[in-house]
Amino acid sequence: MELKVVNRAGEPTAKVVNLPDTIFAIEPNDHVIYMDVRQFLANQRQGTHKAKERSELSGSTRKLKRQKGTGGARAGDINSPLFRGGARVFGPRPRCYRFKLNKQVKDLARRGALTYKAKDNAIVVVEDFQFEKPSTKEFVNLCKSLGVDNKKSLFLLPKADFFVSLSSRNLEKVRVMPVDLLNTYRVLESQVLVLTVSAVGELSSLFAREESLDNE
Repeated sequence: MELKVVNRAGEPTAKVVNLPDTIFAIEPNDHVIYMDVRQFLANQRQGTHKAKERSELSGSTRKLKRQKGTGGARAGDINSPLFRGGARVFGPRPRCYRFKLNKQVKDLARRGALTYKAKDNAIVVVEDFQFEKPSTKEFVNLCKSLGVDNKKSLFLLPKADFFVSLSSRNLEKVRVMPVDLLNTYRVLESQVLVLTVSAVGELSSLFAREESLDNE
C-alpha cells in the first residue's frame, strides 16, 4: 500500500511511502484482537478494592437476643450482614487482574489493528518533525494542518521525543507514543493514525525483529 507523504503544513510532497503488506494488509483475526484489548484493559486495573467481612469488623460478639421464643428471626452478633452497619457477605478482596498472552498473539493483534486502519484510509504519513521547545500551540497548528484536530489521533514516532510529548499531553484527543510502545487498544481507539516517515521504517524493523526471535 502506497501513501503520499505530507509536510508539516499538510501539503503533499513528492515522496511516497510503501506500507508493508505483512503489517498493513493481513487478514485480521477479530478474536485475537479482542484478547489483546481485553488483556490491556485488565492490566490497567489496580485491583485494590476491599470490603470488610464479618471477622474484620470491630464490635461486640454478644448474641443480641435468645435463639427461640421471640417470634422473629434468630440473630447473632451486631456484625451480622443482615443488620445495618454490619459486614458484607463475600465482599471484594484485593486481587490481580493481569493475565499473559503469547507474543505471537499480540503481534498478530497489532497487525490486525493496523490493517483495519489501512482499510479505513485512516492513516496519514507526515515528514519527520521535531520541536525546539514544548509548545502546545505549535502542536495544535500541526494537527490543524494535517486535518486531524477534531479527531482522536495517535501519533507514532520512531522513538520517544520529550518536547513533542510535552506539547501534546494537554490535548484530550491526541496521544503520542514511540513505535516500541505500540499496542492494539491505542490503535483501535484512535480515529486517525499519524505516522512519521521514520516511524514507518521503525515499524517494519520492529516486526522483523520479533519474527526473527520467534523463529529462533
